[in-house]
Amino acid sequence: MSAPARAADTTVDERPPEERLEDHRRELTGYCYRMLGSAFEAEDAVQDTMVRAWKGVAKFDGRSSLRSWLYRIATNVCIDALNGRKRRAVPMDIGGPGAPVAESLREPLPDAEWLEPMPDARVSTPAGDPADKAVAKETIRLAFIAALQHLPARQRAVLILREVLCWKAAEVAELLDTSVASVNSALQRARATLGEQGISEAAPQTSPAMDPAQTALLMRYMAAFEAFDMEALTALLHEDVEQNMPPLELWFRGRDDVIAWMATGPGQGCRGSRVAPVEINGTVGFAQWKPSGPNGEFEAWGITALRIEDGAVTGLSIFLNTELFGYFGLPLKLADRPELWEPKAG
Repeated sequence: MSAPARAADTTVDERPPEERLEDHRRELTGYCYRMLGSAFEAEDAVQDTMVRAWKGVAKFDGRSSLRSWLYRIATNVCIDALNGRKRRAVPMDIGGPGAPVAESLREPLPDAEWLEPMPDARVSTPAGDPADKAVAKETIRLAFIAALQHLPARQRAVLILREVLCWKAAEVAELLDTSVASVNSALQRARATLGEQGISEAAPQTSPAMDPAQTALLMRYMAAFEAFDMEALTALLHEDVEQNMPPLELWFRGRDDVIAWMATGPGQGCRGSRVAPVEINGTVGFAQWKPSGPNGEFEAWGITALRIEDGAVTGLSIFLNTELFGYFGLPLKLADRPELWEPKAG
């Protein structure tokens, strides 16, 4: 999952530190998201980091780089936030798959219990090194973020800094005020835990060449979903597809159950919805507005991330927290931005 080593950039930035802090906001957001598993908490942590940095920048003596100093602050903020708190979960952590019927529904758990999605635009830029962009996408995948939640806070920081951001062991040891041996031991234990969660140390990187194929499949899926065409949807789903819907505990495994939920179960309420594509957690997805109200308005319902493997949809993570729409830059009512929706080609 690590990016290839590259020569260090020796360019000197002559701007005052206060003007350079904001340059790091996007990468710090990605770091804090990997640490915390919550887009909203990551944003708060970065803001806290910036406030602490603004207050302390006059005392910054330059013994480390400004970037390293910010990561030290952000790490302390995240570790403090994680102390004494349960890890964020996905529905598959809680129990086995359920039946696609209304009787399987229970009261939703609080949003703070669940892993939250992240818009790609918050942690990645169109420009930049392709290897860095590939690693950034791969390491905000929901499966990777969910696996990180099983690590203690300091192991989590060590693995992200070493494996994702390619820091040297000595640099991580300095940041955490510990020894290189301790860092190496923490990294070994973190790798073992991720292996138990099915995440390889050498996770495959996202290939830019796959993006057009994934986008084309997304467009076919959105068209079939808006038409509520069960035959077309069936053709796009892998036979072992999994669907989950935080903050609901209920999840399904298998194409038949996913289709049954939509065709004859409570999912029928999504008939007539409008959707728009989003880039989410290093993959493709869509926002959904359901028809409601006497005036035929379309109101925010959920944001879906697709997991795509071998040309089929193998996972559907549907986040029903409508507060996420604002974080993705989307309206709660489609009428406020009708240009988001255009009829999808089949």
